Amino acid sequence: MTIDIPAIILEQAEAEEMYEFEGGVPEALRQKWGIASTRLGGGVVLAMRDDSSDYWSKALGFGFNEPVTLSMMEQVIAFYRERDVRLATIQLAPSVLPNDWPAICETLGLEPSEIIRKLGCDIETAVKASASATLDNGLTVGPVTPDEAAAWADVMPRAMGMPHQGMQDMAAASVVRAGWHPFAVRESGSIIATATLRVQGEVGSLFAGCTLPEARGRGAQSALIAARIRAARDAGCRWLVVETFDEPAGTHNSSYHNLIRSGFTLQYRRQNWIWRNPAVSASTA
Repeated sequence: MTIDIPAIILEQAEAEEMYEFEGGVPEALRQKWGIASTRLGGGVVLAMRDDSSDYWSKALGFGFNEPVTLSMMEQVIAFYRERDVRLATIQLAPSVLPNDWPAICETLGLEPSEIIRKLGCDIETAVKASASATLDNGLTVGPVTPDEAAAWADVMPRAMGMPHQGMQDMAAASVVRAGWHPFAVRESGSIIATATLRVQGEVGSLFAGCTLPEARGRGAQSALIAARIRAARDAGCRWLVVETFDEPAGTHNSSYHNLIRSGFTLQYRRQNWIWRNPAVSASTA
């Protein structure tokens, strides 16, 4: 049965998750990587100046407390200009885009970027659908302890194919954060796959499920999804939400299909938008 989850739940769960993940590192590390964040119009604006992946500067969660306007987006862009961010991503649910969004994009120089699939399900459906998830012999799945934070955080960027700078610090800090439940798949005591569940009230959001390239195809991600679903049930969650990249024709997104098998359904596809800072681009060209 398909369950329709309001876009406000899907978008603001992601916004708060990213706000905590990026902003939860010690101040010295925030200064080192140029990490900054603010709240604006019911959404969040996140920046990481020294980010070679251009992933961590993003603005999201807008359009539910206040309508999206040119003035709001100008404030978002000003935040990035002031912090010398090279490229930022604007993430807006289709339902909150104003009629003049094309004009706003033209005025601010926003360009369409990747498409994200937003998925969700109710907890009981997920528990039943994920019950059959299995791991290859020799692999185990379970929670991450504080003593494992550094090792777990080291695996995440390698598994996602992203630079360690900043990300490893963010991941390590999240292990002991209230409401965050990190999990790992291990082989002979070594972590080969990572994932996190963030719980806020009745909503559990799945985050950063990834496996080292050499360990893929052995059931790690399905097992991590199932483990987080059970943890969300035990924490009293009613809904589960997650996002993954789109699946263009001729491609196969394993994460998406693992989630569908685990009871999730596609809620909507979200077009992301990017802003490039001409001043920074010109100075670094």
